[in-house]
Amino acid sequence: MLAILHPDTALDSEAYRQTMHFLENLPGVSVRVHEVQGAKQRLTEVYLLGDTKSLDKDEIEALPAVERAIRISDDYRILGRHKDDRRQSGFTYNGVTFDQSNLNIFAGLCAVDVPEHVEQMMQALEDNGQVCTRMGAYKPRTNPYSFQGHGKGCLPWVFEKAGKHGIKVIAMEITHESHIEEIDHCLEQLGRPTGVMVQVGTRNTQNFELLKAIGRQSTYPVLLKRGFGITLNESLNAAEYLASEGNANVIFCLRGMKTEAGQPHRNMVDFAHVPAVKRLTRMPVCVDPSHSVGSRERAPDGVLDVMHATAQGVIAGANMVLVDFHPKPEKALVDGPQALLMEELPAYLEDIQLCHDTWTKRQQIYNRLKESAKA
Repeated sequence: MLAILHPDTALDSEAYRQTMHFLENLPGVSVRVHEVQGAKQRLTEVYLLGDTKSLDKDEIEALPAVERAIRISDDYRILGRHKDDRRQSGFTYNGVTFDQSNLNIFAGLCAVDVPEHVEQMMQALEDNGQVCTRMGAYKPRTNPYSFQGHGKGCLPWVFEKAGKHGIKVIAMEITHESHIEEIDHCLEQLGRPTGVMVQVGTRNTQNFELLKAIGRQSTYPVLLKRGFGITLNESLNAAEYLASEGNANVIFCLRGMKTEAGQPHRNMVDFAHVPAVKRLTRMPVCVDPSHSVGSRERAPDGVLDVMHATAQGVIAGANMVLVDFHPKPEKALVDGPQALLMEELPAYLEDIQLCHDTWTKRQQIYNRLKESAKA
C-alpha cells in the first residue's frame, strides 16, 4: 500500500510524527519513505511493504498527514501504474520537463572526440532551438582495445561549451559509481553551467550494485536502457531498483533487442513497446533509433532507415529521442557509420515534430471515440 501525504507536509510537524508512529508500528509491515520534489510542491510518499492486504484503506487515509492511500501491485511498486493512482508521471530537471506527454530530442555525439566537433554539434543544436544533447565521455566496449572514451578529462570543456550554447541537459553514460563523483565535482567547479542525465547502458541494466549506487543519489535523473537479451519485465524491474533506492526520476529507453532476427538492422527495433511501457509505468519513454538500426541505409522512398525508426517511436508516443549525429562521421571514434550528418539535423527535427503532432491528433481521434461510447 502507498500512503501519499498532504503536499509540503513538514517532516518535523506533529501530524507527520503521529502518522509515522502509527505506520511504523503496524505488525508485519515495513515502511519506506520517498520524497518527490515537483515543480511547485514537495510530495512525501510512504510505501507500506509486507503483509498489507488486511490494512484498512480508510483507516490509513484518516491519519492526520495522509491525503490518500493507494493499493499497489507487486510489480513496479514505485514506478508502476496502480488502480486509482493519480500521481504525476515525469519530472522537471534544470528547467526541462520530462513526462509522458511531451518530447525532448537528445541529438549529439555517441562518443566525445575533439573539442571542435563538440563545439560544432552544440552550435548546430543552439541554432535549431535545442537545449538537450548526448555526449559520451565514458564508453564501455566489447573489444578491450577499442576507444573507451576520454573520461573525466573531457568533462570541463564539454560542460563549458554546453553552458556557452544554452544546453541544459546532457545525457552521459556512466559505467562506475565513481563517475558520478567526477561529473558532480566538475560541474561544481565550473558553477554548474549545464545539467547531466546519468545514462545506464544496456550492458549494465542488471549491474544491480551500480543501479543501487545511482539510485541513492537524487541530483541527477537517470536514463535506463533496456538490457541485452532479457525480457521487458526484467528491464523494468531494473528501473525499479533505481527508484527503490530513492531516485524515481527515471526515463526508460528502448534501444532495440539483440537478436539475429533483427537483420539487416543492428538490433530488432522494439518501438512497439513504447505504449506498453507507458501503460505499465509512469516513466517517460525514450527511443534510440541509432543503436537499433546501426547504419545509414536508405529506403527506396529516399528516407534513411534510422529516420523511419524514429518516426515509428515518436508516432507511438515516445517522449525522448536519443540519436547519434557527428560533424565528420568518418572521423568518429565510435559508431561513425550510423551517425547522421549535421546538414540533416533541421529536416530530422521537422520530421520528428510532424510525427509528434500526428501522435497528438491520433489521441484526439480515439478520445472522441471513447467519449461517444460513454454517451
